[in-house]
Amino acid sequence: MPNNPDVPIDVLNAPAHPWRRFVAIGDSFTEGIGDPDPATPDGHRGWADRVAEVLSQQVDDFAYANLAVRGKLIAQIAAEQIEPAVALRPDLVSLCAGGNDVIRPGTDPDATAAQFEDAVVRLASTGATVLVFTGIDTGFTPVLRRFRGKVAIYNENIRAIAERHDCVVADQWALKTVQDSRFFADDRLHYNALGHHEVARMVLRALNVPNGLQAMQPDPLPIRTWREARAGDLGWAREHLMPWVLRRLNHQSSGDHIAAKRPDAAPFVFPKPE
Repeated sequence: MPNNPDVPIDVLNAPAHPWRRFVAIGDSFTEGIGDPDPATPDGHRGWADRVAEVLSQQVDDFAYANLAVRGKLIAQIAAEQIEPAVALRPDLVSLCAGGNDVIRPGTDPDATAAQFEDAVVRLASTGATVLVFTGIDTGFTPVLRRFRGKVAIYNENIRAIAERHDCVVADQWALKTVQDSRFFADDRLHYNALGHHEVARMVLRALNVPNGLQAMQPDPLPIRTWREARAGDLGWAREHLMPWVLRRLNHQSSGDHIAAKRPDAAPFVFPKPE
């Protein structure tokens, strides 16, 4: 089987999956930030586009919408995306939300989970298959390591909610492959193309959808001196950390004035290679 994840895949006559309308909602993770692609509507691809591409190959009349917007808190996602998603009549809907809440100082992961469950109840009431995500194990990264306990508590809530409402769980916490800096973009917060590809593979496994996506190996870690590593840390702080802190202080979001990249459920068009 070819090892090119960007070419339509022959899945060896596997049975077709049952879904015809996939709607993805959430924040930057689902929007695809960190995975740039000029062929996409907003210049970002991401795991959801990659999953939609595979799903669209296996059935006729497949449609896909992506309402996710970077920087959104769970209350904003619930207020701005749930009802538009329901109106699109999906039979598969993904919800990943709460990560931006959990990494804010002073927030309560149990309270965030209660808001998450309200959103799941509304989505599940439509009869659609609801796909939810646990958060990644942040223990491997100095940037987010201190939030590991809060993420773990939130994840236990997510699993319990999924059990109560018969959701499919895409378990990022267990996805050890991506707990590696080489699967992250320069901002050290969002997945790069390798990371989004691995998440797409994990999602398809969770949905029990046969596919031809194969693991992509990252380049070896560069060998850097202590001085080079510290210079890289300082550059990251100037370019990514300080703007994030300033937005928090000014009550701003990276998603302010950003619209959903795929607001309508429409046939998925394969990106054309250059």
